[in-house]
Amino acid sequence: MAAGDSGASATYPLQCSALRKNAFVVMKGRPCRVIETVTVKNGKHGSRKVCYIGIDIFNGRKYEYVSPSVDGVDVPNVSRAEFTVIDVAEDLLSLMGDAGEMKEDVKVPESELGDKIRAEFAEGKKLLVTVLKAMDEEAAISYREAPKGGQ
Repeated sequence: MAAGDSGASATYPLQCSALRKNAFVVMKGRPCRVIETVTVKNGKHGSRKVCYIGIDIFNGRKYEYVSPSVDGVDVPNVSRAEFTVIDVAEDLLSLMGDAGEMKEDVKVPESELGDKIRAEFAEGKKLLVTVLKAMDEEAAISYREAPKGGQ
C-alpha cells in the first residue's frame, strides 16, 4: 500500500444482471455510466446475454459491453465533492474544501464549462465547483455561484 493510500479499492464486483440504466460500470478499463441495457434471451448454446451501452464519465466516449448475465463486472467507486474556487491558473484550479483542505491538482475542463468557469471567476464571482472522482481520476463536472452570505 502506498503512503497516503486509504486501502479502499477503486472498484467492486457486481453480477451483470444487477446493473441498471444510470448505474456505473467499468468498460474497457474506463468508468462509465450505463445509458442502455438490452437482454437477449437464452440461445441453444448458453445462458442469457446482457448488452450494456455506456458513456465514459470523464471523456464522453461511448462503449458497448456484451456478457452472459451470470458473469461479474467491475463497478467503480464514484464520489463527488464540492469545492470553493480560490484561483484559476493556466490549466489548474486551486480549490478549498469545507474543512479548509486545499486541492490544486484538478484541471480546468477543456470545454465550454472551463471557459465559463474562467470568465465568471474573472468577473469576481465566488464559485463552487463539483469534482467527480473515480478510479484515481478526477474532473470538474459542473459549477454554480456560491450563495450570498454563505460559504
